[in-house]
Amino acid sequence: MLIAIDTATEYASLALHDGTRVLVEHTWESPRHHTVELAPRLVAALKQARAESGALSGIAVTRGPGSFTGLRVGMALAKGLALARGLPLVGIPTLDVLAAAQGQDERPLCAVLQAGRGRIGVAFYRWRNGAWHQEDELRLTTWPALVNGLHSPTLVCGEIDGGGMEVLASSGGLAVVLPAATRLRRAGFLAELAWQRLSRGEHDDPATLVPIYLQHPV
Repeated sequence: MLIAIDTATEYASLALHDGTRVLVEHTWESPRHHTVELAPRLVAALKQARAESGALSGIAVTRGPGSFTGLRVGMALAKGLALARGLPLVGIPTLDVLAAAQGQDERPLCAVLQAGRGRIGVAFYRWRNGAWHQEDELRLTTWPALVNGLHSPTLVCGEIDGGGMEVLASSGGLAVVLPAATRLRRAGFLAELAWQRLSRGEHDDPATLVPIYLQHPV
């Protein structure tokens, strides 16, 4: 069984996944409360799944981009569990989790997270060979700049606030906002991506795995 932990932004999510099924998943809004909320929710999830410590086979964590504090909280817990129990650790880029939740589409996909001060972190994906693949570098931008850079209908998923919705609605159909449920970042998909890496014999070194931070707006 794999534990998946995501505290990259003001939304938090955790899941227990046995390689075939999502056994437990909790996703909630947690503005600046990750430190006090994450561990108790994980204990509750393990109890709900009636999971024994010996059943654990891996730990997955979002490695960024995201908030400085949020990423550190999730990374610290994930590394601690991996080291204490000798479990493989898998770090997954935050926006890859959003992309993994979306179905096949010929249009490009833009995954978004809030970066504060009116900025957003974005990455663009294309569907190839049965999955979404990132097409360009992660970057910081703003809602108006994002819309101004669109040249064809583009799916948009992730954290979209009221101001972002207004800007996207003014795009003349270039920004196709996906339904709220599929825009939510969920640890079940983080777990799916981690299992794929583990099945290929891939994992990360807890000593060298570091968060991805976006420092400068474009």
